[in-house]
Amino acid sequence: MKIMMFAHDGSLNRGCEAIVRSSTSLIKNKINTAKVFLASGKPETDKVITQLDGIYDGSNQNIKKFSYPWWISSINVKLLNNESYALGKVHQNIIKHIDKMDIYLSIGGDNYCYGEQPGWYEINRRVKAKGKKLVLWGCSIGEEDMSERKLEDLKLFDLILARETLTYNMLKNKGLKNVKLCADSAFTMEKEELELPEGWQVGNTIGLNYSPLVLNKNNQSEYAVKELISHILNTTNFTIALTPHVIQESNNDYEILNKFFEEYANTGRVIILPDNLTAPQYKGYISRMKYFIGARTHATIAAYSTFVPTMVLGYSVKSKGIAKDLFGEEKLVLNIDEISDPTKLISSFDDMVKQEKEILDSLKKSVPNIKKMSYKAVEYLEELAKN
Repeated sequence: MKIMMFAHDGSLNRGCEAIVRSSTSLIKNKINTAKVFLASGKPETDKVITQLDGIYDGSNQNIKKFSYPWWISSINVKLLNNESYALGKVHQNIIKHIDKMDIYLSIGGDNYCYGEQPGWYEINRRVKAKGKKLVLWGCSIGEEDMSERKLEDLKLFDLILARETLTYNMLKNKGLKNVKLCADSAFTMEKEELELPEGWQVGNTIGLNYSPLVLNKNNQSEYAVKELISHILNTTNFTIALTPHVIQESNNDYEILNKFFEEYANTGRVIILPDNLTAPQYKGYISRMKYFIGARTHATIAAYSTFVPTMVLGYSVKSKGIAKDLFGEEKLVLNIDEISDPTKLISSFDDMVKQEKEILDSLKKSVPNIKKMSYKAVEYLEELAKN
């Protein structure tokens, strides 16, 4: 069985790396005949994932101005209001492998959270036109993200695997019959423990992840996070380990965290992890933290899955849904408006410290069940492949 993962823009987003890495392991461990391939927007960044059977360039292709495809595209779009030919050319690097594959696995878990996706719609349409199986793998979608066009696209999938109950219930309420509940595959990803850096206090170090994505959505949040850092330094003896998790150009956690590091370095209690670690290596550090505060979902999954009490600087349904499935409530998940309030951040942090034992007990009960739900995704995939 040949499986093509697509809708992936490279592993400089360590969350995306975690999805590819853990999903490949889950699939290959469960389905002996599976060969797993990846179409990537930045294939050179994915070479760290050695279990894949092949990595292809899945980047978008430009249509050269005044070329034959450009004229055909222009006529179709302007006169016939039909984007299909143009989108087929743009996404040719993904579409050209359809004939050789059995299943196309759309792994961009939150791609459907960012408006209309005509490119993905076109790829999906062509996969189904060739009679191949189409799966949306580990997705999160909010009610506010839905549209009629998106709903029509979702009906094309043979299987939609929702990674938390908020998305699952919403999609079922929209009348979709092809939805199953699972959990994010990254809960099962192995960690790699490197040597601890200078300044790390064993058993007394807190992780902090903050992102340009959150800053752009709420530019007052930077001030609030600095106030939280000051609070931790002034009222505890913890070391703070600034932890990047996405290091893409123009979306680089390290750049913004390094500004924090420069501002607080003289305290001797703020350190920064390197910007070139793999997802398992970041997980190795996160697993040895006392608490974690994170904006990136897969950084928080690395913490949850290794029983680290976590506070989420949340901005989407996935953060809320994952917390709800772990704790039965959206515990310590702050929405995008709340994270500009220093008082709210500080009180939430203090609550996490006070509730440490209760949180740990909850995680130790729920994480094994969540991991079972991650494995369920492959069972559903195997079942689909047999039909």
